[in-house]
Amino acid sequence: MLDSLKEGFQGAIKKLLGSSSVDERQIKEFVKDIQRTLLGADVKAQIVLEVSQRIEKRALEEKPPPGLPRKDHIVKILYEEFARILGEEGKFDLPTNRTNVILMVGIQGSGKTTTIGKLARVLSKRNYRVGVIAADTFRPGAVTQLRTICETIQVPVFGDEREKDATKIAKKGLDHFKNQNANVVIVDTAGRHKEETGLIDEMRQISKIVSPDLVFLVIDGTIGQAAYGQSAAFHKSVSVGGIIVTKLDGAAKGGGALAATAATGARIFFIGTGERVDDLEQFSPTRFVGRLLGMGDLQSLLDRAKELELVADEQQVKRMMSGKLTMSDFLVQIESVKKMGSLRKIVESLPGFSQMNVPSQNLEEIEGKMKYWRAMIQAMTLEEKNEPDLLNSQRIRRIARGSGVLEKDVKDLLTRYRQAKSVMKASKGRQFRALMRQMGNQ
Repeated sequence: MLDSLKEGFQGAIKKLLGSSSVDERQIKEFVKDIQRTLLGADVKAQIVLEVSQRIEKRALEEKPPPGLPRKDHIVKILYEEFARILGEEGKFDLPTNRTNVILMVGIQGSGKTTTIGKLARVLSKRNYRVGVIAADTFRPGAVTQLRTICETIQVPVFGDEREKDATKIAKKGLDHFKNQNANVVIVDTAGRHKEETGLIDEMRQISKIVSPDLVFLVIDGTIGQAAYGQSAAFHKSVSVGGIIVTKLDGAAKGGGALAATAATGARIFFIGTGERVDDLEQFSPTRFVGRLLGMGDLQSLLDRAKELELVADEQQVKRMMSGKLTMSDFLVQIESVKKMGSLRKIVESLPGFSQMNVPSQNLEEIEGKMKYWRAMIQAMTLEEKNEPDLLNSQRIRRIARGSGVLEKDVKDLLTRYRQAKSVMKASKGRQFRALMRQMGNQ
């Protein structure tokens, strides 16, 4: 996510921490590195100037708390100031005793329809009874696309391809879902296009009919600081209550989009981080900045583990934390990782691990091999699973034949296993131990 921004920040931090001492010259150089990084991420020049001036002023004038090195204090200042420009965290709790209406608006091509499916998924997992109204009559295939997405998550969609009046569809759909006792109804609208005047009028009419409790503006994260103009234009038309920024996976201008939308005063509630229906996460400025700076986002990982109800017994966790990892334990962790999403996201979320800068291609290579590891481990005897050091060339040959892989693949599995075992044993940090305990006690 936002690799160029992350690399720039972490590069500046690495240079600062590697310096022999910190004086005014070092601080000014650090601030210039931050400025270049933010401008490269398409953050507005005025915002870059303001945040860099605050960082420099605080770094030169503030006295670090007792026991905190000055270098670490400067990193803390960067963390606080960048989180500040991204705005406050938006609370997203809807009452369950009535029908809450969410109106979705945005430019055509912003990923609004896909985001509706992701939002419906988030709400369904929180035990809301969700219904979706397909009121985009302008874009061909919009209703079909929305139905296809929502079918995969078992969320009903109300739409009528024959009806061209979006306001009628919105009214009928709302009545339908109220009769079905839905407590959240998400209303899709046509994205603005070249005929934007008519579509904005239509959006206003739909808003009057459904009286939304919340209007979400969907912004494409790849457009950078141009997001400010879009946000401001929609604010004039409807009362935008929150923003969802999409396509942040690898978006070079994502930092600019986040900063620009936050500058409008509307809170960013969610960010889209991938193409899967589960790739929508509630936005927290402090967590987000923590990941960019290599500090990890442990809480997001714990939340994800809790959602998936990952199960591991207490004895297994104790073995892992003492470095006595068996192949059976290793297999459980492989399955857990597969459920939690991409390996890159998990590594970025782990304090300490996120600073290792593991190349994406290495993680992708490991992910590709993981699907074969299960077969190899299942081809082992119980004794071999508990004591992998018993595996000699003869046993490796037998396991390779039994699982349909090459002997070098089995040897690679053993290498990865030993690496994981060493990491578990060497990890003494409270946060990482807490993570493993949390994953083991859901």
